[in-house]
Amino acid sequence: MKKITCVVAAALWVSTGALMAQGEMDAYKLSQKDMNGTARFIGMGGAFGALGGDVSVMSTNPAGLGVFRSSEIVTSVSLNTMNTNSNFNGTTASGDKTRFNLDNFSYVGYFPTGNDEGIIGWNFGFGYHRAKSFDRTYRVSGRQSFSLADYAAAISFGIDESDLISVNGGYDPYFNPNISWMSVLGYEGGYFGANPGSSSNYHSAFGEWNHSGSKYKQSGDTEWLYYEPSNSTLTVTEKGGIDQYNFSFATNISNLVFLGATFAVTDMNYRMSSTYDETFGGGDYLYLDNSLSTDGTGYAFNIGAIVRPADFLRLGIAYNSPTWYKLTDYYYGQAGTSINGYYDLNGNHAPDMKDATPEYQYSEYRFRTPDRWIFSAAGIIGQNALISVDYELSNFTNTRLYDVDGYELEDNEFIKEDFRSTNTLRVGAEYKVTPQFAVRAGGSWQSSSAKTSLQDGQYEIYTAGTVPHYTVDRGVHSYSVGLGYRFTRSLYMDLAYVFREHKENTYLFSNVAFADDVKDINGDQLYVNSDPASLNTKTHRVALTLGYKF
Repeated sequence: MKKITCVVAAALWVSTGALMAQGEMDAYKLSQKDMNGTARFIGMGGAFGALGGDVSVMSTNPAGLGVFRSSEIVTSVSLNTMNTNSNFNGTTASGDKTRFNLDNFSYVGYFPTGNDEGIIGWNFGFGYHRAKSFDRTYRVSGRQSFSLADYAAAISFGIDESDLISVNGGYDPYFNPNISWMSVLGYEGGYFGANPGSSSNYHSAFGEWNHSGSKYKQSGDTEWLYYEPSNSTLTVTEKGGIDQYNFSFATNISNLVFLGATFAVTDMNYRMSSTYDETFGGGDYLYLDNSLSTDGTGYAFNIGAIVRPADFLRLGIAYNSPTWYKLTDYYYGQAGTSINGYYDLNGNHAPDMKDATPEYQYSEYRFRTPDRWIFSAAGIIGQNALISVDYELSNFTNTRLYDVDGYELEDNEFIKEDFRSTNTLRVGAEYKVTPQFAVRAGGSWQSSSAKTSLQDGQYEIYTAGTVPHYTVDRGVHSYSVGLGYRFTRSLYMDLAYVFREHKENTYLFSNVAFADDVKDINGDQLYVNSDPASLNTKTHRVALTLGYKF
């Protein structure tokens, strides 16, 4: 049964067997691919599953290589400008980033057999392909009712205070396998403290004791007023990408059936750095800085077929296997607080506090992305026009996380409960104005794999390490136009422009419940609620492809 907000987060984190490995939200992010390839491919919305004749099909339906009637060398570059806007309870913020990329470099060799029927030719392809770019910067700033300190106090319920305290030259709570790093960093960084008479129930450090008319009340006579942050700001910078190296084979059978296969080696490189700040009245504040990097390699295969039942019609089907990765995460976090007006029950002023996780720590794990099925159809209209449609189905519940020895992690159960299949529709068209000059247009629409309950924050999400923030996908769509020009029978150039919009919800931290005996003023159980910020990333991309046939 799905974990409704509860207070046993630390125990559940540890039970996964890989405390610092990526969680379900990170697994989703690392599974995504961009619509990327040649300028002709993206200018037609990536709808090439039944068309072929483009080197980009090595990453989708490799049967399309069988359409080639000559050898070819192709390279593509692009300029990408990303603008990410956020709206957090009415407060807006934005972040921009511009980057130049080498998107692909590919070679296709054509080897005819000389037959008019049967196997007419063989094709071999090798290509570098940028499957995914993580590059972007976004900022969320605004006000909500609860603090990260409230969250850290709530998830630490049940941990004895003595287990959170470092001893010089001795005990280090960061290496206690039964405690989450967020609890240790939050306690040592001054986010929260223990309630009187309890060594395992905590309250935020931002508040005051015995305040008349307290909004929130502990059991018994002791009252604690939780202060609301006057502002919360999160800034995240992401870098890196997924590079894919394809080795493909295809054949043409009587110009009626085309078959192909690709073996792909992938290289994962992801970098994330974030800064989080909260300010309170009287100059009080807290901060949390995190850095995370993910590196590793994987492999996958694609198989496909294209059938031409008539001169004007082509039908395609392809299966893209999961990518099996072996990954390593490196991580570091630091936190601190400054509370000018807080005095404990003994009248002592609370000093500024700060702490950091151990440096150079890492975790290794294995990761399997979901597989994909692609169903395609294309119509050839006379000598000058064509239209193509792809439908792609990817079931994210098939994603799996494993420890380094290959044992499944508990996050896999969360993935099954929180996610569903993704449906993607791609449409493209091309019209040859002259034999040398063509115009193109396309579109792509991808649904979100996150269930509505996950998008709305109804569940507690257990994030990895000391990174409490996460984003939930709400869908992607793109529109493209393109031009193509053949200078000679051998040399050609394609140009494309793509507008892509990606919508997400960003949570500064997960919703979670306090202990059962922590009540609000009405006597109901108190929940820490984090409001979602809407995140809208718009990408403007110009791609240029040069190709030479021989």
